[in-house]
Amino acid sequence: MNILLTNTFYVSLHKHRYCREPMAHPEDNNYKPLVSFVITYFNEPIQMLRECIDSIFHLTLSEEEREIILIDDGSDICPLNEITEYRDKLIYLRQNNRGVSEARNMGIQVSNGRYIQFVDSDDYLITDGYNHCLNMVREHHPDIIVFNSTKEETDADSPNLFEGPVSGASYMRHHNLRASACGYIFSRKILIDLRFTAGIQYGEDEKFTPQLILRAEQLFHTETIAYFYRDNPNSVSNKTSEIAINKRLDDSEHVLLYLDHLAAVLPLNERTALERRVAQLSMDYIYNIIRFTHSSEELEKRLERLHKRGLFPLPDRDYTPKYRLFSKITKYKAGRKLMMMALRFQ
Repeated sequence: MNILLTNTFYVSLHKHRYCREPMAHPEDNNYKPLVSFVITYFNEPIQMLRECIDSIFHLTLSEEEREIILIDDGSDICPLNEITEYRDKLIYLRQNNRGVSEARNMGIQVSNGRYIQFVDSDDYLITDGYNHCLNMVREHHPDIIVFNSTKEETDADSPNLFEGPVSGASYMRHHNLRASACGYIFSRKILIDLRFTAGIQYGEDEKFTPQLILRAEQLFHTETIAYFYRDNPNSVSNKTSEIAINKRLDDSEHVLLYLDHLAAVLPLNERTALERRVAQLSMDYIYNIIRFTHSSEELEKRLERLHKRGLFPLPDRDYTPKYRLFSKITKYKAGRKLMMMALRFQ
């Protein structure tokens, strides 16, 4: 398959119902691929993109079971011209540069798989670990499988143990959430109308992931390492200009306030789970204000806004030792000043 669309495209999709049933035969008109892999691309080296695509071909999926969708977010040069060997094996879509959130939304819109996996084009899937996740999908038909990622090149076997099923709310109440949208495979039936928020450059995953996980009735967590993540120095998250830092902090504050508002209207079980996540994100937000601005004035100004929403001082909860210590230090101005001095040269 090879579809090339430029600028903006519009596509009408029928709504499908997904159920926990064995896979249909390819000759069945209702047959859907098992997994749609949505790869987002923007000016990354072509060799990295090849590694990314090849890692999908190495999995225990037949051609009928997989769907590869490459979303080009307005790259300077069309990557399809450099990967001609894949032209008939993937769907290629191009949009004006609007960011990873809208690129992923486009991938969701055109995908047909029963499950969806996001992959950044400079990363790749680890064969043995991801095959373990696919086996779990085939056997247990979960809503979500959460797996581990790594930045280290290693040939060591990763553990194939797993926990579950549990509800997404139960998982969030007892675990620190790793928000990366590439860190799990999920059933498209739980998406409903959930999408990434356009315009957020930093923290788009932080807003999307907890909402998705709360929708899961059957979540499995495995310690297997299934995803290799490259720390790209040219990525949006590594920009250090004053404009980029302010945008990062503003986006983080937007996500915090949105999730806090959402938690307030959820049932108790889900509210408790999301409140833990909001507290964690508040801690990260305060740390990043200090780390990136080194400004007591900026810190106090932003903390005052959190205080008006009841998000500061941080809630007195026994989430983790790190959280307990951080909440105590930042509760008082002297502690914040001490932390400002400690992080001055980072």
